[in-house]
Amino acid sequence: MRVAAIIISTAITLVAVALVARTAASMVNVVRLGQPAIGRTDQPAQRWRTLVRETLGHSRLLKWRLVGAAHWFVFVGFGFLVFTLVTAYGQVYAGADWALPIIGHWWPYEAASEVIAFLTLVAILTLMVIRQVAHPRRLGRLSRFSGSTFWQAYYVELTIVAIAVCILLLRGLEGALVGTPGWGPHHLLSYPLAAAFSGMSAGALSTTILAVATVKIVVSMAWFLVIALNATMGVAWHRFTAFFNIWFKREAEGGTALGPLQPMHSRGEPIDFEDPGEEDIFGVGAVEEFTWKGLLDFTTCTECGRCQSRCPAWNTGKPLSPKLFVTGLRDHAYAKAPYLLTEESAREALPDTVRAEAERPFVGAVEGTGDAPGAVIDPDVLWSCTTCGACVEQCPVDIEHVDHIVDVRRHQVLVESEFPSELNQLFRGLENKGNPWNMNPSARLEWVSDLPFEVPLLGGDVDSLGEVEYLFWVGCAGAYDDRAKKTTRAVAELLHIAGVSFAVLGEAETCSGDPARRAGNEFVYQMLAQQNVETLKEAGATKAVVTCAHCFNTIKNEYRQLGLELEVVHHTQLLNRLVREGRLTPVAPAEGDSAAGADANGDGRSGQPITYHDPCYLGRHNQVYEPPRELLGALPGVEVREMPRSGKDSFCCGAGGARMWMEERIGTRVNLARTEEAVATGAERIATGCPFCKTMLSDGLTQKQAEGSAREEVEVIDVAQLLLESVRRGTLAPRPDVTEQDLTSN
Repeated sequence: MRVAAIIISTAITLVAVALVARTAASMVNVVRLGQPAIGRTDQPAQRWRTLVRETLGHSRLLKWRLVGAAHWFVFVGFGFLVFTLVTAYGQVYAGADWALPIIGHWWPYEAASEVIAFLTLVAILTLMVIRQVAHPRRLGRLSRFSGSTFWQAYYVELTIVAIAVCILLLRGLEGALVGTPGWGPHHLLSYPLAAAFSGMSAGALSTTILAVATVKIVVSMAWFLVIALNATMGVAWHRFTAFFNIWFKREAEGGTALGPLQPMHSRGEPIDFEDPGEEDIFGVGAVEEFTWKGLLDFTTCTECGRCQSRCPAWNTGKPLSPKLFVTGLRDHAYAKAPYLLTEESAREALPDTVRAEAERPFVGAVEGTGDAPGAVIDPDVLWSCTTCGACVEQCPVDIEHVDHIVDVRRHQVLVESEFPSELNQLFRGLENKGNPWNMNPSARLEWVSDLPFEVPLLGGDVDSLGEVEYLFWVGCAGAYDDRAKKTTRAVAELLHIAGVSFAVLGEAETCSGDPARRAGNEFVYQMLAQQNVETLKEAGATKAVVTCAHCFNTIKNEYRQLGLELEVVHHTQLLNRLVREGRLTPVAPAEGDSAAGADANGDGRSGQPITYHDPCYLGRHNQVYEPPRELLGALPGVEVREMPRSGKDSFCCGAGGARMWMEERIGTRVNLARTEEAVATGAERIATGCPFCKTMLSDGLTQKQAEGSAREEVEVIDVAQLLLESVRRGTLAPRPDVTEQDLTSN
């Protein structure tokens, strides 16, 4: 029997190792097909620290406590229990009593191997139960596993179960063979098994150990054979590729790929938009035009569906699933790779399936017609993205979904001129008038007309921004949108009351460029951004306060790519600081005032109920969560009620990624889904800190009120308006021309 076991173990091991080595090499070749990725090897020491924190420390996965803990034990077991595989080989080749040199009979090692094997078994069984509880057969498309390749997951799970069981059985058999007298550190958990096997003869025990050890080797090597034959089996390969994907992530210090978009490069070199080269690659129009980090991203996807479960598009019935977007590109990349890796003269000899894959359109109808193959990416998938970043924030292996989606959009806009027709008006307005609404620049200062004080203007009241503390960046919405103007006026008045010196640019201000960039029109973004950067540099700007979360992100993070260093604060941050410093004093509503809202809903809770919606580009993209909440908490007579999805888990309003200017024709409107959550809290006011969010939630609320599913007294309001309302209660001479309703109404 030993001869047969040796032959079987040797044969399957040699084949498995050879095939895995070949597949690993081919995977490296596929990843190397990508374009150069800039800035992925800086700060190596910090990258190693980040890798250790995210892998050994499981810092990203442990946000889901049960799943994170279970996965940690599976992760540790996969590495540590390799020693037990070596032991199994020794038992097959040298005898049943073989043990690792030096540590093989050291009780800490034996106890650790048993504990880890047992906890790995419990952990994988837990994950199997979780998969079944969240299975699409129960939850449909709301399951995060919807669209995942189930046989691969089941195979990996059952393999881990089999290996853990083999380890525990071997430990029990080994204990029976040496005659373990009772409980002890050498057989901490396996003693009951040892006792159960103690009636067997030494020969029978040796034969059984040989059989179980052989099974363990076969199961382990079969796993390697399967993954070697399935290079796109991310649920297995991520155990190796995740280390590289994390090490090469965008932010060496561990931050996610959120906030700024990456500048456009062609073959690793920055594109000169004033004089682009004829051979420059603009965005991604074929899978090989992604960077090698992008191809590594696709390779590493585990199909866990965390991204999908939080995607506002997927959750409202749109075809976009970040997971399926990535896995579709992965499958296409690996199917097309033989064509790309073959000399052009030899491509005709390739199989028809490979050549057909190479001929597939990259973006277009995914359903083929006649002889025409279907495209890789459906346009509805590409343009459903709000760039909220929930997918990136959720991904445990640091895949950079938003960057990849925007890169494809860039090619569609700049090269193919294929994009939703509504964006034509957006682009025209940005190019011709410097704002998305195509309004006259001369109207940028109309919001100041009813303020009781002069708003300093650069070039008029002040010659340089060095004369004031802050540039007040108004933004296009704050200047042109009637609802956003209320926020702009409220911030200006609060700064005036607090004695903060500021000035505005007026007509010298133009759109920050965020909508153009997220829509893929990098040319227009560069035009607007360069103009603004030049203006701000010439004006001597050092600090700016911004009310729009999108402008905040762009000016704070992306203008730095153009050489502008500027301290940028969101208005909720600055106003919260002014309240803490005592420069603004919120005052409680008078008794009997409707704003007091005492027990407004008859539920025993006092204070006017308010819920806060986190703007994606303030919260998730820039980690500003507490200042708005702290500010709301400082308002007397207010009770803040959180929505189920809030803070880091907040749900998008639907406006980002230039979706503000696109029709939403598929599924439920994202803003309606978010409005329903807000209304369900029983709040009388839905507070936010972004004009885009205010518009989307206001529109959603109006529809819900028309349907009768929201109370008429509910309103959407900016945090600044709430603060001004409270502060004005303490003024001795309130303005007779502005009522409280004026300050807070939509």
